[in-house]
Amino acid sequence: MDKLVVLELEGDFDRVGFRATLEIRAALQILKVKGYLPANPEVATQIQHHWQHAYRSLGMPLRIKGEKIIHKGSLNRRIAECQESAAVLRDRFRRWLNAESFQLIDRRLREEFSRDDRIRFLIRTDDLNLQKLPWHEWDFFERYPKAEVALSAPEYETVHNRRIIPAKATVNVLAILGNSHGIHLERDRQLLERIPNAEVEFLVEPDRQQLSDRLWQEAWDILFFAGHSQTEGESGRIYINQTDSLTLSELKYGLRQTIDRGLQLAIFNSCDGLGLAQELHQLRIPQMIVMREPVADQVAAVFLHYFLEAFAAGESLYLAERQARERLQGLEHQFPCASWLPVIYQNPLVTPPNWQSLCGDSDPSPMPTPAHALPRAKRQRGDRHLDLPDRHGCNSGDAIDRNAATDGASRLRSSDAFASGRGDRCPHSGG
Repeated sequence: MDKLVVLELEGDFDRVGFRATLEIRAALQILKVKGYLPANPEVATQIQHHWQHAYRSLGMPLRIKGEKIIHKGSLNRRIAECQESAAVLRDRFRRWLNAESFQLIDRRLREEFSRDDRIRFLIRTDDLNLQKLPWHEWDFFERYPKAEVALSAPEYETVHNRRIIPAKATVNVLAILGNSHGIHLERDRQLLERIPNAEVEFLVEPDRQQLSDRLWQEAWDILFFAGHSQTEGESGRIYINQTDSLTLSELKYGLRQTIDRGLQLAIFNSCDGLGLAQELHQLRIPQMIVMREPVADQVAAVFLHYFLEAFAAGESLYLAERQARERLQGLEHQFPCASWLPVIYQNPLVTPPNWQSLCGDSDPSPMPTPAHALPRAKRQRGDRHLDLPDRHGCNSGDAIDRNAATDGASRLRSSDAFASGRGDRCPHSGG
């Protein structure tokens, strides 16, 4: 059984520091420990410098609509500077966590767990700088390979839905493929089409009414979005087609309806998703996966491939996300900090699902993928035909084609997305 750790942080970097409260919840026991992280403006400054300057200068301009970034130096030089900036942020972050006033929390964490424990570790805060920190770089997560960090808001409510998930053969997925200007959403589609034991309906560049109607009309287990998105203040905006964009508050009634009917997970495989996560949290969605910052198209597709491969095979949500995130390290020679981008945003009162529980089976044991399992037919809207037969059978029991993320010649663009100034999943002027 997973163990739950909640680290609540209240305060700020500049003046008072952060009051830290650690809760460890296991079985019927709750352990609470208090500590303190001192004010450290240098960490906050480095967070802003790294993400706003070193990372965004890599060569993906206009990632926030109307924003222009001037590129200085060669691509290799910018990659090296971003890697150096990441190392500085990592070192300052780790030194901050080594503050004496925080060591009681650190020691108790290590005393309570064994290396084989499955640990869901929630950082509960509304401070945006804390949310942008690479918490997985805390050496606690190196010591405990079955622990994964997630974000959580300081205030939350119990999720009440009217739907009791019956035993069923498939997981219902609503996949929205939005504005695809400059990116290749067909890869996301192909990966989703290969999920075993899933019924996937595609909305391809829908208008607002089409999207709202599908949220109202059926019960969904997973909501997926790929395309361009961005954070505006504390809210998020998605670009659903070539001309229309909307905030999630403009879909709140449809989203509430599908959440009440049992929506368990939202995945936004798009840029700059912390604003989206905050809005969805206010609507009481149980859990979601977003990208902290702008994400290159190739990184987004590879993450989706690895995540679906593990999650659909029966791995827990947290370990599937950790495996997929860590495997992005293989791209970091070209896309620095790729493994820093994906993050889970979690309601702490909800137990995350696995693929088996989404099918209505309460048995928490992993679900093996039968060798003969083939994807079901997929539905789509936005194209001429509403029912598509499967075109990609799975061989030798592979839930997802393993070549989907590694075949640079045919599936993933081998050209440098940064050098071209395109290929990220953030809105660009003119598109």
